[in-house]
Parts: sequence; C-alpha cells; structure tokens
Amino acid sequence: MSSNARVSGYSLQSRLMLVFSILLFLFLGITGVVLERAFRSSVEAGAAERLRVQIYLLLSAVDERDGEFYFLETLQEPRFNQLDSGLYGYISSSSAGELWRSDSARAFSPPETGFLRENVGVGLSRFGRIDANYVIYFRQSYGILWEDGISEYNFTVLEDAEPYYSEISNFQRDLWSWLGGAAVLLLIIQTVLLRWGLSPLSRMARDLKRIETGEKDKLGARYPRELQGVTANLNMLIESERKQQSRYRTTLGDLAHSLKTPLAVLTGIIPQLKAKPDSNADFVAQLQAADEQLERMNQIVTYQLQRAVQTNNAGSLSRRVNIAEATNKVIDALQKVYADKHMMVVRDFDKAAQFVGDERDLMEVLGNVLDNAYKYGESEIKTRICRESGANRSVILQVDDNGKGIPNERLAYVLQRGARSDTLAQGQGIGLAVVADIVKSYEGDIQVNTSHMGGASIKITFPPPKTFG
Repeated sequence: MSSNARVSGYSLQSRLMLVFSILLFLFLGITGVVLERAFRSSVEAGAAERLRVQIYLLLSAVDERDGEFYFLETLQEPRFNQLDSGLYGYISSSSAGELWRSDSARAFSPPETGFLRENVGVGLSRFGRIDANYVIYFRQSYGILWEDGISEYNFTVLEDAEPYYSEISNFQRDLWSWLGGAAVLLLIIQTVLLRWGLSPLSRMARDLKRIETGEKDKLGARYPRELQGVTANLNMLIESERKQQSRYRTTLGDLAHSLKTPLAVLTGIIPQLKAKPDSNADFVAQLQAADEQLERMNQIVTYQLQRAVQTNNAGSLSRRVNIAEATNKVIDALQKVYADKHMMVVRDFDKAAQFVGDERDLMEVLGNVLDNAYKYGESEIKTRICRESGANRSVILQVDDNGKGIPNERLAYVLQRGARSDTLAQGQGIGLAVVADIVKSYEGDIQVNTSHMGGASIKITFPPPKTFG
C-alpha cells in the first residue's frame, strides 16, 4: 500500500521544479559570491590607490634636515592633522625605525610596528591589512632613495578600513536582497512556465479520461511534436482494443451461428437412431454422418478459438522479427514431419526483411501456408521473401508448390471476407482462413492463385511499419 502511495504521489512537475530550483540557487549563489568578491577586490584596489596618492602628497611636502623631517607647507589632507582621524602617516627606515609620524598618530599606537623597520625597496610599494582587536587597517608603504643618494626611507600610510568594509557590507546586503528577490521572481516564472510546458501532458490525461468515459474516441492531434509519437501509439493501442472487442463479439456470433447446422443434423439423427435400432446399414451411415458433423464442429471451434485469441498486433507496440530466420525454422521442422515425401525446397530469401508484430502470428502464418504446401505438394516447394523497391518497402512472402492446387471455384471463396466457418471445407480452407485473418489484422494482403508449377501459389504482403516523428 505504501508503494502505491509513492507511485500515486509521483509528480513530474515537482521533480522538475526541484531540479530547476537547485540549479537556480546554485547559479545565483555562485553569481553572488563572484560579484561579492569582485566588489571587495575593487574596494581594496581603490583603497590601495587612495593611500598611494596620500603618500605622494607627503612626498611633495616633506623636507629633511640633520635627520629630522619637517613639512614646508600644510598638508593638503586635513586628516593628517586631526588627532585619531583614522588616517596616519609614518616615515621610517629599516635601520632606525620610526623617524616621523603625522599629528593624527600622536596618540595612536599601531597594532604592529614591524612595518616601521621593513625594507620595502626603492621605488617599490607594498599594500596589506593589519588586523587587531576587531579593527582592520589598510597599510600602504613606499620605498624611496633620498636626495643625497644614500639614505633609503619608507613612507607608510595607515587608514581605518571600517568605512570600506561598511561599504562592502552594504553592497553585500543589497546584492543578496536583489538576488533573493530575483530568485523568488524566477521561481514564480519557472512555476508558470513549467505548468504551461507540461500542460499538454495534463490535457492528454484529461483526454484519456474522456476516452475512458466514452466522451471521446481517440486522442486529438493538437499535441507537441515530442508527444505525437506517444499519442499516435496510444491511439493505435485504443483502436487495437476496440478491434479486439469487436473480434470477440463477431467470433462468438460466428461460433453460435456455425454450430447451429451441425447440432440440427445431430438432433435429427438421434431420433432416427432411436426409431430404427435394427437397421444396421442405416445405423452405420447415421453414425458416419454424426462423426462428420462432430469433426466439423471440432474444426469450427478450433478455427474460432484461433480467431478469438489472435490480436491486432499491427496496431499495437510490437517487435521486429527476421522473416528468413523464422521461415527456416518452420521449414526445418516440416522437413522432419514430411521426411517420407523427400520434398525439395527452394529458398530465395532477403535476409534483411523483417516482420513488425507478434512472432507467434508470423509463425502461425508460416506454419499454415508451408504445411499446406508440404501436405498437398508433390515434390517441390519454392519460397520467396523480398521487399518492394521504392518508398513503400512492403515485405512479400510467397510460397508455391507443384501439387494439384486449389480448385478455381474455391480460389475466391477460401479468402472471402466475412465467410462463415460452417461453410469452410476441410483442409486448406481452415488454415488459409486463419492466415487471412492474421494478415488482415496487420493491414496486409493475401492472394491465392495457381502456381506456374501447377499447384497453389500463396502470396502475402505485409505493409512497412508505421513510424512517427
């Protein structure tokens, strides 16, 4: 019961929604991370450039006398002159350490002082971060060679990174808000598009329900190309079931009608047997008549049962069967059955020819046709399997024998459309009637003629299989 519940709860739309949602969130998540990192890198690059400009401002205004640095004019950046402004300037050397600091750094103790003795290198700059006590500073150092051509100094600027990271945080908040809103909007659009895209399947389900209730005969043609093969095969299956039901009704009617005459004959014979118990000759004749009627009834029942179980496989989903291989199997079996006749069988086979349907139907056709050829042929049988040329490519199966053949007056009758079983004679009539029914169910054609060899010629044509885009 739990298994049925799982099957009934299965939803193609839910699975597609889940897959697309995962892909959507992965895409938006990766996009958000990439944009966030790109913005962070841009902000840090901008901070490094700004600090480099501040160093150039210090260089343009500084002078040195007796190892002490002083400024000839007021610095253009006022924050250098404001205590704890968040922007701090330093001049140092790798040998002496700190040589000068800006007024803003008078009461400021840098989180680390290693940069004051760092050997940056003449003409080189170095950018980094200093983290301490949950406070982050950007640091930019630049190495120069002083005018005396001997002294090397480092100009360093530190700036509180909080404004920059505040900007990054604001961007992150806005970015994920926009991406979240976009995700919700895309999910709504995705749901609508999935419903619209899968609507043909829902329409198919409704149409099948109408077919089940008798409101419609078959599925309509207004379906996408991807579903037309499915709808065509479903229509074929539905039509096959209808034909099968019709065949059952017809078979039962034929069976009832066919048995009336033999039963009437037997009903008449039995009172005669009772009325003339002493007439031995009449008794034997009447028993012979009763036996003939019973044999006929047996043939009728056999034939009708074969018709009843024979399905319309040409209209249902079937598999391909190699006709040459199937024919060889039947011939090999019949050669053993009729070994005393020493039949010579000529085989002209197109080994690529295929029958699309139920293999049992093909074996029934081959068995009946070839058995008649062996039974009524004198010494030789010719079998031919080929495909028509051109776009049609129908498959032709022909069997000729050199026996006495079928009388001309029976040629048309043995395959007469709708012929009653009670009028079928013994022998080829029953077998060919079964063959005709099977061939007809595959929309094929069967012709019975006199062979150039003198016996019967049975030619069966199967149409090419139907294909759908």
